[in-house]
Amino acid sequence: MRGDSITTIKSYGYIIFAACFAIQAVGIGSYVAYGVFFNALMSEFQWSRATISGASSLAFFMMGFTGMLIGRLNDLYGPRLLMSVTSLFFGAGLILMSQVNSVLQLYLFYGVLLGIGLSSIDVIALTTIARWFALRRGAMTGLVKVGTGAGQFTIPLIASFLIGVVGWRQTFLIIGLAASFILFCVAQILKRDPYEYQPISRRDSSSSQQIGKCEDSSLSFEKTRKTYQFWNLCIVNFLVIFCLISIIIHIVPHARDIGLSAGQAAGALSTIGAVSMIGRFVSGLAIDRFGSKIIMGACLLLLIISLLWLQAAQSLWMLFLFACIYGLAHGGLFTAISPIVAEIFGIKAHGTILGIVVCFGTTGGAVGPIFTGQLFDMTGSYAAAFWTFIILSTCSLGILSFLKPIK
Repeated sequence: MRGDSITTIKSYGYIIFAACFAIQAVGIGSYVAYGVFFNALMSEFQWSRATISGASSLAFFMMGFTGMLIGRLNDLYGPRLLMSVTSLFFGAGLILMSQVNSVLQLYLFYGVLLGIGLSSIDVIALTTIARWFALRRGAMTGLVKVGTGAGQFTIPLIASFLIGVVGWRQTFLIIGLAASFILFCVAQILKRDPYEYQPISRRDSSSSQQIGKCEDSSLSFEKTRKTYQFWNLCIVNFLVIFCLISIIIHIVPHARDIGLSAGQAAGALSTIGAVSMIGRFVSGLAIDRFGSKIIMGACLLLLIISLLWLQAAQSLWMLFLFACIYGLAHGGLFTAISPIVAEIFGIKAHGTILGIVVCFGTTGGAVGPIFTGQLFDMTGSYAAAFWTFIILSTCSLGILSFLKPIK
């Protein structure tokens, strides 16, 4: 009976993995596809890039702000109800974008509603994986984050194709309906951890240990927030996501600026998504072997190299080479966040801690695209913004070097 219990829990663990993979692919893929809509929105409404990217920034800020609450509620009540509710907000934001006619509506529909929907995409998926796969946390997180890359690769291409066929308004409607339906259905599969899946009468300490329920050595949030490691990690995530989201949002219009077609520009964004899948998978495996800090540092070095190359990239092959190098760094950096939280602080308050760390990151991701858009509007070029990203990435690497595990 004990062996059957363990096997059953492990089997359901892979169903949990598939559900979290789908959440990442649909949620993040739909969000990053926003860059494909830039030219259509600028053409129809004559809005500036700063105005359009501001909606994305607000969505990212709402994702982090609401994510703190989602993380706490997830620790207390589990993921199913929260994911079900936020999937409706996610779909509503995209569906209503098909009717947008003013900046106010743009910020309300995409910034607020979609942002609330986004709040559970990372916190719920990554916390659930951390609790189900403690012994292979890095590898399984990496595999789940491959879903993000899969979404980044496929959904912008689908959106670009649909815009050409049915127009941008109908494309928002189609993606919104599909995304909301998928996320809501997947939510019904989710269980907080193996304890919630396994009936109380069938639980035993042996199976629990093998699945990875190891909260006894974890820190509470009250203790965690008093450590310098916590605040260092928050600052690093702020700076890193500031850079990463700014690039994702502005790489398509930058590609158009240097003479690439709409299809080639969308292809560059999709290449980032495709290569980031490799980065997520490899970094996940490497984290289990070398630790999150070393892998984050290596990915930051790759990010700096890619940004230096981007300054010189003025042709199709050069931009796609940037997309490959950057994609590896992008995938690895997003993969490392959840494992490093569990590695340093444990999983007792993982949802709460990750929610706050993610909030710092999403605040950076909210400020970054606006800052980038404003710099472009002021200078007529992305060069100043790209140099800023290089400086901030270097600062992140320096701060990361002071981050040490709590014994």
